[in-house]
Amino acid sequence: MVEEVPVAEYARPVDWPDVPLVDTDVHITPRSIGALVPYLQARWRDYLRESGVSGLESDLYPPRSPLSAIPGARPADGPPASDPELLRAQLLDPWRLHLAITHCIYGVDGIHNPDWAVAMARAVNDWQHTEWLTGEPRLRGSVVVAAQDPASATAEIDRVGDRPEFVQVLLPVRMRAPLGTRAFWPIYAAAERHGLALAVYAGGASGNPVTPVGAPSYYLEEYVGLSQAFQAQVVSLICEGVPVRFPDLPIVLVESGFTWLPPLMWRLDKNWKGLRREVPWVDRLPSEMIRESMRLTAQPLDAPHDEPARLREVLDRLGSDRMLMFATDYPHHQFDDPTHAAPAGLSADARFLGGNALATYRLE
Repeated sequence: MVEEVPVAEYARPVDWPDVPLVDTDVHITPRSIGALVPYLQARWRDYLRESGVSGLESDLYPPRSPLSAIPGARPADGPPASDPELLRAQLLDPWRLHLAITHCIYGVDGIHNPDWAVAMARAVNDWQHTEWLTGEPRLRGSVVVAAQDPASATAEIDRVGDRPEFVQVLLPVRMRAPLGTRAFWPIYAAAERHGLALAVYAGGASGNPVTPVGAPSYYLEEYVGLSQAFQAQVVSLICEGVPVRFPDLPIVLVESGFTWLPPLMWRLDKNWKGLRREVPWVDRLPSEMIRESMRLTAQPLDAPHDEPARLREVLDRLGSDRMLMFATDYPHHQFDDPTHAAPAGLSADARFLGGNALATYRLE
């Protein structure tokens, strides 16, 4: 049994064009850690039972907070985003989605035992492939990896990367080291080899503070501070030359916001001009590399809805109509008003609604 599903409140706006709509940020999660047990080897089943671990859910969205999910998204026997039928009833059908890109934000990155982390990543991938992706042709998934062990992460990408249901590799923005670090390059090489994108999502439990000056006191600080983590990762990826070394690897920033990006591009360009000899592999303006290689999901929208002129200016300063991709962030509360699901002027843009995602994930 599930709560009543308020379908009519969450539907594709009637004035949107009838074009293929691709949602690039849809969450799925196991109903409990027990859902993953059938996909674990006997050793790790015993390990879970003996350790008493009850779950690895992300704490970025407190599960009992009314702002963490829309009404009706929580099934009676699990957390929000754990029921495929609810996903169909609340999102896929009323929005008439062509495709939805799913993310399983599970706490594999916070596990300090690398062998257990690898086992859990493998179980999550087999679970989502079997129980979500193969049964719904409108879904495409994200490969979860244990980046604590890049060699094993690479092997996991090689194991599942050719399954057509997977379109990207998922890493948290809060990593143990900057994403441009060379230890992660084998992961990027494997993703590129299998035609997958790299998705960097808002979350992670690396043990490092989210701000550059230490750990914050409050959840509000934590939530707002995630944009700083995304800025640091963009700078790292560009300065370490990841887009140059892996030119066929799209990089998708998930739930990052985007209004912070134009000032960052300007600042990075300005300082690169004086320090470019330090990073000779950055062979053109960093802003050009960002526009070519990086894409951003458009929810949560970090701009005022009642000031379209200012938002339009931000979009113009991005300097590209290929970078933003439609997203609902289902079932989180950013999804609560369909009229705010598109930045000003983009609700009729077929590239934003689906074309950019189809190109990014090579689904055309």
